[in-house]
Amino acid sequence: MNPDAIAIAPLDRPIDAKVRPPGSKSITNRALLLAAMADGNSTIHGALISDDTRRMAEALGALGFAIAADEAARRITVAGKGGEIPAASADLYAGGAGTAMRFLAGFVTLGRGRYRIDGNARMRERPIGPLLDALRALGVDATSARGDGRPPIAIDMHGERCAGGGAEIDASQSSQFVSALLMPAALWPRGLRLATRGDAARPFIEMTLALMRQWGARSASDGGEIVVPGGQRYHALDFIVEPDATAASYFAAAAALVGGTVVIQGLGRQSVQGDARFIDLLARMGAKVEWRDDAVAITGTGRLIGVDAELNAIPDVVPTLAAIAPFASTATRIRNVAFIRHHESDRIAALATELRRAGATVVEFEDGLEIQPSPLRHATIETYDDHRIAMAFAVAGLKAEGIRIRNPGCVAKTWPEFFDDLERLRR
Repeated sequence: MNPDAIAIAPLDRPIDAKVRPPGSKSITNRALLLAAMADGNSTIHGALISDDTRRMAEALGALGFAIAADEAARRITVAGKGGEIPAASADLYAGGAGTAMRFLAGFVTLGRGRYRIDGNARMRERPIGPLLDALRALGVDATSARGDGRPPIAIDMHGERCAGGGAEIDASQSSQFVSALLMPAALWPRGLRLATRGDAARPFIEMTLALMRQWGARSASDGGEIVVPGGQRYHALDFIVEPDATAASYFAAAAALVGGTVVIQGLGRQSVQGDARFIDLLARMGAKVEWRDDAVAITGTGRLIGVDAELNAIPDVVPTLAAIAPFASTATRIRNVAFIRHHESDRIAALATELRRAGATVVEFEDGLEIQPSPLRHATIETYDDHRIAMAFAVAGLKAEGIRIRNPGCVAKTWPEFFDDLERLRR
């Protein structure tokens, strides 16, 4: 049974550790979908096994795909149907997984029936309207049950698959809207010519296009327009998932904050994940970074310099940076991430509230935060059922006395073993 709260004891010596984070959530859920669209059986190695990826796998099972998971081996096998969806209709549940909710909305355009997709209470507050608008522009009957542009949603194909064509999408709230259209578009007869505006977290879109290429689909991107030719096929693969770069940020930050060295194994300079750029941000803050072919070593002195950074390209690491910012010698300003108010929590408000609870001086802006150098005091951190709030403040607890994390079980969304792995830094 998970405790209501867990205490984080500060480390009393520099870190000397090698860590291989679990597989990338973003890559795993994209790979599951691409495997389902491919011809034949694909095996995904190093997959993340967590709440979010289970939701995607369960949804694919409900759509008629054969999914076999060996959780101990971190291996998932998917029997692809070459762009067909076996189930004529289905009720799908995404839980709190934004990738599952948004990606499935695009994926079921390959079917011929009516598909309903719902999520948990927080997911019902998160936007999906711009994606529904783009689908309607492509001739798809896509509706929000409550008429507010939020889940639950229904996609009714009226017996015919999406033909494709041209559309425009407002991606200012989520890059997932774009990726949801791109992946199935290669199988639509007319493909897709997509004009994007205000896209947030562009590296995630580039990740999608890179993975589509690996599975066999061509595309072209020129500024705000992406073209995916139609009538293509995805080919079955033996595919290896990179370690999660966002997950790596917590252990990299721990080295910079406490001092010592952490080697992140499996994450190299050629990573398709934009969040690997957080390592370079730590270098700006004073850490020494050594990139290797298949690893990166972060060495800290325990002294940090504040930074002024626009993080719209790598929004998932905002909590990590915010949690270590009070320990820096100068102020840290985080900019251009207003859209993270629509993530698993209102992350800007949550971070401001919890940093203040722990004694930090914080100014909250619509698009970010300014965090002053501040001594932290004993505090029990509310996590808002948000895995990234929990993991980020756990890192702060490695330096500050008396940090407790409420509802630690919320990390099961992306890293069920996080607190066990964090404890290994003490060995």
